[in-house]
Amino acid sequence: MRILVVGSGGREHTLAWKLAQSPNVYEIYCAPGNPGIAEIASCVDIGVDNVAKLIEFSREMKIDLTIVGPEIPLVLGIVDEFRSEKLKIIGPTKHAAQLEGSKSYSKHFMNKYNISTAKFDEVNTFEEGMKVLKKHTYPVVVKADGLAAGKGVFICNSLSEAEASLETIMKDNAFGDAGNKVVIEEFLEGIETSVLCFVDNDSIIPMVSSQDHKRIFDGDKGPNTGGMGTYSPNYVYTKEVEEQVEKEILLPTLKGIKSEGMDYRGIIFIGLMITKEGPRALEYNVRLGDPETQVVLPRLETDLVEIFNAMLENKLSETKIEWNNKAVVCVVLASKGYPDKYEKGKVIEGTNNVDDDILVFHSGTAIKEGKLVTNGGRVLGVTARANDLKEAISKAYSNVEKIKFEGKTFRTDIAKK
Repeated sequence: MRILVVGSGGREHTLAWKLAQSPNVYEIYCAPGNPGIAEIASCVDIGVDNVAKLIEFSREMKIDLTIVGPEIPLVLGIVDEFRSEKLKIIGPTKHAAQLEGSKSYSKHFMNKYNISTAKFDEVNTFEEGMKVLKKHTYPVVVKADGLAAGKGVFICNSLSEAEASLETIMKDNAFGDAGNKVVIEEFLEGIETSVLCFVDNDSIIPMVSSQDHKRIFDGDKGPNTGGMGTYSPNYVYTKEVEEQVEKEILLPTLKGIKSEGMDYRGIIFIGLMITKEGPRALEYNVRLGDPETQVVLPRLETDLVEIFNAMLENKLSETKIEWNNKAVVCVVLASKGYPDKYEKGKVIEGTNNVDDDILVFHSGTAIKEGKLVTNGGRVLGVTARANDLKEAISKAYSNVEKIKFEGKTFRTDIAKK
């Protein structure tokens, strides 16, 4: 099979790495890709939002299957357009992608199908938002309604903080049209976990659990990012919690997908908060998480292409999906200043000096004058596998030290809670 992966980050590098292991695959392309992906696939200079060009390329190269990494093309309707051209693609339709494209839509969906979540209000103006905030107890969560690359969420400990966040979103237009509407919701206390699921129109099958670390600094301090590191399995995700999540969140989500007439053959990623009262759904993402993918796919034993093909035929329930018992830790190396302004073009050294069993997934890199350089906020994901979490943490951090670039920033407490 010829496979096309759409995207350019660590998630897409991990996807390409996993797909390359399949005996069913003989050629992988990635649009636009990155230097790490280029070691295992052919990168093509087409942007993720240039759906017409991606269709043209798929036709020209006789692509057998396309897998979409990031959320933007899904929300734009890439799946609908590919399928209208009789091209096979993994992902939800534009209708279904609203579950990530609009936080207010997803919150109403959760309420409609009795999925436990935080209480919320949606507001359309700054003045309306301030009225809601003045009635709230604190902390409170303020979210831009649309896509904001994981950065449009603010946990506010006071009215003044909440007002500043609302101003950033609605007056400063920090996230553009994504901030035309805002969701204000109660703050849930607990431990976060990420559950990625394979979905077809008849089944929802969870992958192994993981936990992201969203804040930029140790101790979960500082602003939210796209994710500074992950580990799997998540210690809080016990068998009891897993069963409760399936009953109270996964199956009602599948019921909602069916009831709303969505064509959903792809991935759904549910962010959860495990509270004292039980699991609560925080949000939906309609694709693999980044950097969750970097710790989940290294634990997958089943051929990923076989899973995708079953998904397209609505035969997931007939597919046996197996996982290994390894502990996996991914530490993200970011540029100085991320998630705000950061510099690019810093020379990266040492990626070839890591241990043989270490996976280094590229997120924001480029080749400049023959050298590997930084080209994004999140630069690399150093991923280690071991028999237990303690060993995986040790291996990850010992190899983080071997990679050098000016302004290298990373958390030192990934998986250490």
